[in-house]
Amino acid sequence: MRAALVVVVWLLVVTTTARADADKDLRKEVVVAAPVADVWAAWTTNAGARTFFARGSNIELKRGGAYEILFFPDAPPGSRGAEGLHVLAFVPNEMLSFEWNAPPKFPELRKLGPTTFVVVQLQPIGPKQTKVVLHQLGWGAGADWDGLYAYFDKAWDWVMGNLKQRFDTGPLDWAAMVRK
Repeated sequence: MRAALVVVVWLLVVTTTARADADKDLRKEVVVAAPVADVWAAWTTNAGARTFFARGSNIELKRGGAYEILFFPDAPPGSRGAEGLHVLAFVPNEMLSFEWNAPPKFPELRKLGPTTFVVVQLQPIGPKQTKVVLHQLGWGAGADWDGLYAYFDKAWDWVMGNLKQRFDTGPLDWAAMVRK
């Protein structure tokens, strides 16, 4: 069932957006020490996202609802992070899919708007353990796209590490990180 949902979301986005390398999959996986409901809340609520993902967020969990992750919430619009993005689909406690854009350091790709999409899958592997698998899909071809892929290959490692840390030792202290 979950695999079928990922395929449906993938087909929906790929058939509505032209991509030269649409089958390329940036995949990350982590096991976190938390029940699936807690991990779900971390990805799908403002309070949860701010414990591991970024200092600011605007998440409205409904199809077409906002899914904005604001790494620099005090910056001018257009420079705050993942702005103007939306939830594509979700299955509570199992799967979340949302649009994703290029960061400002890739201005030509950022101008395109949401260039890729993310699918997060959650699988309970025990009463207090959850496997989280993240896919970023919808890639284009060319040097800019290769640079964007390399950027997110590292960025998602950071996010998934933060997610694991959030459940191992507690929420991230963004104020302390900003001071560094």
